[in-house]
Amino acid sequence: MPDIPIMMKSRPHPVHPKKILRLLIFTGVWIGSFSCSLPPSGMVWIPSGPFTMGVDEKDVQGRSVDLGLTKPWFQDEAPAHTVNLPGFYLDRTEVTNQDFAAFVRARRAQPPVSWKAEGYPSGQDRYPVTDVTWYQAAAYCLWAGKRLPTEAEWEKAARGSNGLIYPWGNEFDSRKANLLSDGPRPVGSYPQGGSPYHVEDLIGNVWEWTADWYRPYPGNAVPSDNYGQRFKVIRGKSWTRGFGHQTANEAQEITAHEARASYRLYFDPVFSFGDLGFRCAKNG
Repeated sequence: MPDIPIMMKSRPHPVHPKKILRLLIFTGVWIGSFSCSLPPSGMVWIPSGPFTMGVDEKDVQGRSVDLGLTKPWFQDEAPAHTVNLPGFYLDRTEVTNQDFAAFVRARRAQPPVSWKAEGYPSGQDRYPVTDVTWYQAAAYCLWAGKRLPTEAEWEKAARGSNGLIYPWGNEFDSRKANLLSDGPRPVGSYPQGGSPYHVEDLIGNVWEWTADWYRPYPGNAVPSDNYGQRFKVIRGKSWTRGFGHQTANEAQEITAHEARASYRLYFDPVFSFGDLGFRCAKNG
């Protein structure tokens, strides 16, 4: 009978308890770091660092006056200046009707003025919520463990570190956002118009509340009765076509100007409007 090899069990090498402890600590730190790097659901990470806010352009031809506009172009966007922000999270899209309805139910909060007794219109779960005041928007963000973005945060998310004119680049393209249309669209309908950080709908769909009062930039000496703690800054240009008295070409020109990521507008925080919504931010 041939010899049958006997398989000997090898004795495991003992591992020093300190090595086990170091391994556990390293694994825990690695997993913790990985999980912390994941943005909260529905948000994107905007990294820390400087960006160019505002512009140095001037409406030397008085084109805004020719078009019958009361706000001179570029005047409140000057001067261009460097802003250095810490990293933060920002909602990828605008807050939806469905999102806001959850807040209304949970906190028995005041719904948007345009909602009926049964709530928002059927089939519009993913449409941006509108007709909310600044205070309603801020209350929602607080309930969600977030806050409204500052004006600088909003602009950095839209322009990136290279100071783009529009979130998608330096050329106006109305196909990349919900502009000059007949109403809002479900959020995220224009991914081709996303910013360098993949934030969507920053331009088009609805205007968006920011946290800040409407004030002049440092170095801007042009006075305005509207500066101060009267109005909150809104950003992002909505779907609306204009005021009705412009030609199609003029409406396109105005839209191209107001769709720039540096464009500023302002609104009374106690009022609401049918093309004004918001998104939330969160500290990093």
